[in-house]
Amino acid sequence: MRARGASLLRRVAITSSGLVLAAGLAACGGAAGGGGGNAAEYPSDTVEIMVPAAAGGGWDSTGRAMQAVIESENLIQESVEVFNVEGGGGATGLAQLQDSEGDPHHLMMTGLVMIGALKAADSPVSLENTTPIATLTAEAEAFVVPAGSPFQTITDVVEAYQADPASVTFGGGSAGGSDQLVVATLLQEAGADVGAMKYVGYSGGGEATAGILAGDVEVGVSGYSEFEAQIEAGEMRLLAISTAETFEVNGKPATTLQDAGYDVDFANWRAVVAAPGLSEEQAAAVTAMIDEMHATEAWKQQLEKNNWTDFYKTGDEAVAFFQAEKKRVDEIYAELGL
Repeated sequence: MRARGASLLRRVAITSSGLVLAAGLAACGGAAGGGGGNAAEYPSDTVEIMVPAAAGGGWDSTGRAMQAVIESENLIQESVEVFNVEGGGGATGLAQLQDSEGDPHHLMMTGLVMIGALKAADSPVSLENTTPIATLTAEAEAFVVPAGSPFQTITDVVEAYQADPASVTFGGGSAGGSDQLVVATLLQEAGADVGAMKYVGYSGGGEATAGILAGDVEVGVSGYSEFEAQIEAGEMRLLAISTAETFEVNGKPATTLQDAGYDVDFANWRAVVAAPGLSEEQAAAVTAMIDEMHATEAWKQQLEKNNWTDFYKTGDEAVAFFQAEKKRVDEIYAELGL
């Protein structure tokens, strides 16, 4: 399963040469206030990882996987706390992170979902007001239906939508995020009216799963790992995954959107940032901790367990990738008329 690699990430890959960002470097070079302390002594307090969404989703599982590895491998002497802040596709949590300026003990999960959600909401807060630390994982999006759904294939869904867009409601993570973007990309590829899409954005993976199983939406969309337990238990039926490269689900290769005749290769990704205004030394200390975590066998086991692809970038490469993804999402919104 871990061999998916470069093909999975075709849609999110960029060339980082020439894209070293002054803004990103400035974010790493601000005042070291807020109780950060000497970077050589990092961490000198509890490391807090904010999940800017409700429990049960991809950010939540990634943050808690980080906590488990850092603590079980004794990478630091201080404890790691994970907590949830709901609202605005991550905007509420992002705004709260600004209050910890200069303190390297305050981290936050982020990713493609947040970039899209902030764009959709025309939010006044931005990931530019953080210190980028690392991209971590990439994952296929999964299109699922309750086990009793009449939809047997993703083509059934597309054809029903084309006949009557009001008959198919999609549901997943925050409005404007990666889940809605992959639906829009599929519908555009199928030649359907993207503007007629009905989409319900949930504040967390637990709420999305409950809504799908309750029949509040006809089709659920999110990272595969968020639905894996329900798929394996037979409560949900997997219609397709969004990446060109497949993997086994219940002993058989999952159907890709390309298998179904739709030229879509789309991966979600997740990352971690720190509070704004860190010094270069503080940012390097946080990155060193994440580097150690990433190098452990325990982290590799988390990737395998959750069916995540390793998508690790730090430093200037991470900063450049964040900016390139914001530009890409802007282009997708313009192209799809969202």
